[in-house]
Amino acid sequence: MHLVRPCTHNDVSSIESLVRDNHARISSLPRKRERLAERIEQSIRSFQQDASLGDGQFFLFVLEDTNTGQLLGCSGIAMNNEPKRPFYNYRMDEMIHASERYDVHTPVSVLHLTHELTGRNVLCSFAVRPYLVGSALFELISRARLMFMRQFAASFSDQLVVELQGVYGDEGQSAFWDSLGRNFFNMDYASAEYHVATKSRTLLAELMPVHPIYVTLLSKQAQAILGKYDESATETHNLLQREGFKPSPYIDIFDGGLVMLARRDKTRTFQEACVKTVRTGSVETGLQHIICNDQFENFRCGMVQLTDGLGEILRVDEAAMSQLRLDDGNEYYFAKL
Repeated sequence: MHLVRPCTHNDVSSIESLVRDNHARISSLPRKRERLAERIEQSIRSFQQDASLGDGQFFLFVLEDTNTGQLLGCSGIAMNNEPKRPFYNYRMDEMIHASERYDVHTPVSVLHLTHELTGRNVLCSFAVRPYLVGSALFELISRARLMFMRQFAASFSDQLVVELQGVYGDEGQSAFWDSLGRNFFNMDYASAEYHVATKSRTLLAELMPVHPIYVTLLSKQAQAILGKYDESATETHNLLQREGFKPSPYIDIFDGGLVMLARRDKTRTFQEACVKTVRTGSVETGLQHIICNDQFENFRCGMVQLTDGLGEILRVDEAAMSQLRLDDGNEYYFAKL
């Protein structure tokens, strides 16, 4: 069976492999093992609801093949609620340069540094084995975190954010960073990304110019990729669109990538999730559904074959009941895959 669960200390090597082999870069998961282990520790404490974390909670889920023990993917939720650490982006806008005397009105695109998205939960740390991209398991590891939010809705914000990987070159360089950010920091894009993952996104953002950036002053290559996502993130973009996320006027401050937004309660998973009583039993027909338990620290989510009719009872086979830690006779959330 394939199930989604919170990460543990034993998952460090597998997550490190996922991050290393993933086509899209994952700034929320450092590649250096020591830093990655700290990130996993933060997730473990978050699932334990450790009050000492304050608003710095981070939840990292992993997709496990229980038959082999292999980890096939991961996904995360960053709470992004810390007032002392604003969540910075650029907002794309337009200014009109006008001269009434000469009857000239010229629209000019500008970038405003903003932290307007602070307080919205961020879906992040999404990676799967390359051969699973676009598959049902690809969808499971992404939607499982929304099932977690559905089960514990009071713990999460009404607004959700996703930053898609911006366009980058064959050698990992970013035309946007080279044209803008690099002028204020003596480091290449890879170094800046490492700094963000291991130290402080806020520090870099606060050292960027606070005045509007005229897009026409950027290189042609940088202008061409503003608000776009890398080809490697195409399937992720399509999945998010199906979920209800929409493009926004915001872009990532480092690579200029697309930022997508959604109302949590308007996402497909939230709207389609239903609650019914689960009983142990055999299921020979039916469609694949996502189902999750109601435990916070020991959260489990997986795919099962269900026949959802007019009754109030769902039958789940005994093996799946055990793996997902479902108790016979209890009510649980489920949604069509």
